[in-house]
Amino acid sequence: MISVQTLPQSSQKNWPQILPWLKLSLIPGLGPIKVSKLIEQFGHPEKIFSATEAHLCSVISRKLAHSILQADIKKQLKHTEAWLHSSEAHSILTPESVGYPEALKELPDPPVVLYVIGNCSLLREPQLGVVGSRRPTPNGRRVAQEFSEQIARSGLVITSGMAMGIDAAAHQGALSSYGGTVAVLGTGVDQVYPARHRDIYQAIAVQGALVSEYPLGTKPFAGNFPRRNRILSGLSLGVLVVEAAMESGSLISARMAAEQGREVFAVPGSVLNPLSKGCHKLIREGAVLVEHPDDILMELAPQLRGAIREFDHVASNHHQETDPLRLKIIEAMGFDVVSVDQICAVSGIPYTELSVLLTEMELDGVIESTPGGFIRLG
Repeated sequence: MISVQTLPQSSQKNWPQILPWLKLSLIPGLGPIKVSKLIEQFGHPEKIFSATEAHLCSVISRKLAHSILQADIKKQLKHTEAWLHSSEAHSILTPESVGYPEALKELPDPPVVLYVIGNCSLLREPQLGVVGSRRPTPNGRRVAQEFSEQIARSGLVITSGMAMGIDAAAHQGALSSYGGTVAVLGTGVDQVYPARHRDIYQAIAVQGALVSEYPLGTKPFAGNFPRRNRILSGLSLGVLVVEAAMESGSLISARMAAEQGREVFAVPGSVLNPLSKGCHKLIREGAVLVEHPDDILMELAPQLRGAIREFDHVASNHHQETDPLRLKIIEAMGFDVVSVDQICAVSGIPYTELSVLLTEMELDGVIESTPGGFIRLG
């Protein structure tokens, strides 16, 4: 936990004030926990850099103490200053910045700096974290997008990690409703990862905020992503998990959220779907089972204190089936992926006629084809 006196700051580009914190964050091997111990001992980064090696060694190892006093980071500092001043959309927040989220200061290992592209003010607004599988089912993707769209419309910021699958669907849902969305990255904020999400990255930079604690240019190392999850959950009032296998990074995010005193929400699914097992585990352990965005809003209402606008109930636009054969197909499908042969066997509809009906239903958005057959939507 970092506790410092917040100094007045009219801009997030106050380089002299940012510099000591930035220097501290760039020391190799000096992570947030060690920085918190140093701040607790010395009070401010400037005092750390003016301390003797012996004094530093009372808190950290001699090797790290030597790095603090001798590390050559001038090139990185120059590059970072140039980046900061290259766009009005670029910001760097430190625990002394007015815009630094108060919720993160309460963590035992708060980020030393936050690099931001976009709207910094979103980081201090009520947020819902949304996480889940990188390879979700069509229904899982749809749930994540529709929940995020409706919750963003209600006034909460949707926060996720811009990964494949559920993360991308959550951001897209918020963007489609013109709501706020925050992407907490496991790379430098100047890196687009995965590369295919360039359009999402650019949209969030305009409509939301891209955030990272990692120095500019940091590549997507595997160990970065679990560490960034504490920021995602730390910023949020609660975390929603939509589809997660038993061995899943999403469960790490949920555990961090619970440890931080945040609400954990989970969407239940079919017992036949391996991606439901993680959510069912969370529900057994006390996560709130949610079937509708209202379930989340009602649970968070006491914490919001009027911050949420009146929830806009959107009439369902699902195609209402009246054709008896199409109704028979839907009944035969249930909510899992099923093959054409299975649908044919259960429904009793001849294969040739069934193929035509399935094509029509897919074009109407009632079902979706998958590698294993078809799945109904909604």
